[in-house]
Amino acid sequence: MHIELLVEELSAEAAIRELLPKIVGTRVTCTIHPHQGKKDLLSKLPRRLNGYAKWLPDEWLIVVLIDEDRQDCRKLKQYLERTAKEARLATSTSLGAGGRIQVVNRIAVEELEAWFFGDVDALSAAYPGVPPTLASKGRFRNPDTISGGTWEALELVLRKAGYFKAGLAKIEVARSVAKHMDPARNRSRSFRHFRDTLVSLVSSDGSRSR
Repeated sequence: MHIELLVEELSAEAAIRELLPKIVGTRVTCTIHPHQGKKDLLSKLPRRLNGYAKWLPDEWLIVVLIDEDRQDCRKLKQYLERTAKEARLATSTSLGAGGRIQVVNRIAVEELEAWFFGDVDALSAAYPGVPPTLASKGRFRNPDTISGGTWEALELVLRKAGYFKAGLAKIEVARSVAKHMDPARNRSRSFRHFRDTLVSLVSSDGSRSR
């Protein structure tokens, strides 16, 4: 099986490149396509999906991963699903009888950095100045509901721990934390949804509805 993964930016590419083999194993091949932000991904998505629809092999799966960014999650998901449907590519909501899923749309709530807060042990392993007890503090107990923006919160936590005084190096942080992440222990609901969907589709080779 092969996965074509569309992400917003280079930091997401860096994280997914470390995480994907841990989730689906090394036999699944993957090409990651980073964009220049959320707006760029959304603007190019219709053309990309229409292009894929002309030649997508049966054993290939397209995964679109995008940040919520305090946008209405339901409306964002509806747009992604509608764009796939207009390209005549099947998703879990448009799958016909006996068909196979071709596109998976997943939203990081509210940003990819919430997934790092979902595994504080990995964050602490990458940056030992970050206390492992961070996960028990009120603001960080639910990584998907951190107020004020998760990347801003991550930058503040790392600065307090003595790192990145000149500003967060998002690609470096994404790669470093993801190397230590254990997908099985992540507390972020949106990460678990992403993980479980990929595991299910890879194990069934995309042949059943989800």
